[in-house]
Amino acid sequence: MTILIDQPHHLGDEVEAKTAPIDEKELVLDGGFVIPQTNSFGHMFRAYDAESERQQGVENFYRKNHTYQSVDFVKKMREEYSKLNRVEMSIWECCELLNEVVDESDPDLDEPQIEHLLQTAEAIRKDYPNEDWLHLTGLIHDLGKVLNLPSFGGLPQWAVVGDTFPVGCRFDESIVHHKYFIENPDYNNPSYNTKFGIYSEKCGLENVMMSWGHDDYMYLVAKKNKTTLPSAALFIIRYHSFYALHREGAYKHLMNDDDVENLKWLHIFNKYDLYSKSNVRIDVERVRPYYLSLIEKYFPAKLKW
Repeated sequence: MTILIDQPHHLGDEVEAKTAPIDEKELVLDGGFVIPQTNSFGHMFRAYDAESERQQGVENFYRKNHTYQSVDFVKKMREEYSKLNRVEMSIWECCELLNEVVDESDPDLDEPQIEHLLQTAEAIRKDYPNEDWLHLTGLIHDLGKVLNLPSFGGLPQWAVVGDTFPVGCRFDESIVHHKYFIENPDYNNPSYNTKFGIYSEKCGLENVMMSWGHDDYMYLVAKKNKTTLPSAALFIIRYHSFYALHREGAYKHLMNDDDVENLKWLHIFNKYDLYSKSNVRIDVERVRPYYLSLIEKYFPAKLKW
């Protein structure tokens, strides 16, 4: 059996995808976007155990990520990067910088990141034409990956990309490659290895330290540069890699009422973020004017990074 991925006219012709078993309820998103059943390597999405050319590299990535992402490390990174003293540039300039980054933690795609940004944004735009803030969120959600570039400190990929998770409390077993947490200095720390750790029930995710990476960095950039995007957009930016929450349902005991409401938008967003990854190219110059208008609406001309 084959399925057709219906793309907007500016994305190119319809493309054919190989299939594998998938929950039929997951095939169509709210607005009609058809989910491909396999990624660009012919495997199921987020199949971390699948035999592929990237599988070993992805697993090695998570070994380092889970070993080094500790409370002390996150505090150090947040203190350093919240200064926003690296560079001043526009959102679009940052999009262009992202052409130099390939995410080693992603088993589904090895294209330059700007391709993924536009694939996500344009898929959302087609199905939610009136939610322009969500289109822009799709475009900017991964911009924090510039942390991997020399001008931003050249952080190793394990400190930039990959699934995120709370630090300061027990590492939930639903986190991908959980076995590697055993080498983390927080794993056996009685202050950090209980259900709540240093937190309290319904304390709100805003008060929870997340593993450091592009999500938290872009959240800080947007917030400190006084974006006028709604709170749901900031929630999406900060937690779109928090798969233990929005896919597995873990850590809900830390959520407050605002988090519960914003999670609804993250569930919508995540399907486009994950399943719009393909090798279909975007005509960047054709869509650029639209996204420049959204950037002007929601952000200052230059941002501190």
